[in-house]
Amino acid sequence: MIDQLWLIPLGFAAGMLGSMIGLGGGIIIVPILTLFGFPPTVAASNSLFAAFSNSVASTISYSKQKRIEYSLGLKLGLLAIPGTILGAIISTDVAPDLFKILFGFILIASSVYIFLRKQIESRDKIISKQLILFTIGISFFAGIVSSFFGIGGGIIFVPLMVVGMGMSMKKAAPTSQLILLFASLSGIIVHSILGHPDFLQSGFLAIGSFFGGLVGAKLSLSVKERNLKILISVVLLLTAAKLFFDSLNNGYFSLIF
Repeated sequence: MIDQLWLIPLGFAAGMLGSMIGLGGGIIIVPILTLFGFPPTVAASNSLFAAFSNSVASTISYSKQKRIEYSLGLKLGLLAIPGTILGAIISTDVAPDLFKILFGFILIASSVYIFLRKQIESRDKIISKQLILFTIGISFFAGIVSSFFGIGGGIIFVPLMVVGMGMSMKKAAPTSQLILLFASLSGIIVHSILGHPDFLQSGFLAIGSFFGGLVGAKLSLSVKERNLKILISVVLLLTAAKLFFDSLNNGYFSLIF
């Protein structure tokens, strides 16, 4: 038990940063657990506990700041649930090296998103009626990604709300935390039924992530993003490179190509 207490500060750091950038702490927790040798299903399911805890704390803080679009958040959160169920089920038999490769691409996409946040927000927004059907499909896909990787789906929902729906980043990131609350909870339930998570490890991560979410939500109002974006993006890219390198060493790329 004592040797696993390091998961609390990991959850705190991931929860704080995840709350600030609107992607959820899983984007940090999962690759670290994977690099430490955790099986993919354990890493993803453990991370969802932290994601849920973080989303509760962040939603509480952001609601006080009146930065959440509740109607939209509830709809997108509910639309994501069927995808989270499927994501948990198909994650059961995933090979560790394949998981590393796929998550490496997720990290690269997240890094690109972090750098392009301001550019995305500054563009003209076009709201279309056809967006409703598109949103249903995207929400289902985001649910799969959320539960399969344990990351919450913010990398999909935030750009969708900003680019497609004309929402400001100041509201999109907080609203994504409300969506994550539904997505992570449904993922937790299915993963638990399948016997994937380690509940002690999940508890430590959740404790740290809860308080990290509270701190991150407050800091998001005052912190300068530039240095934070550079730091997080560099870390994500280096982590992606490490995941690819490990898979290459194990000969997984040669099996694919």
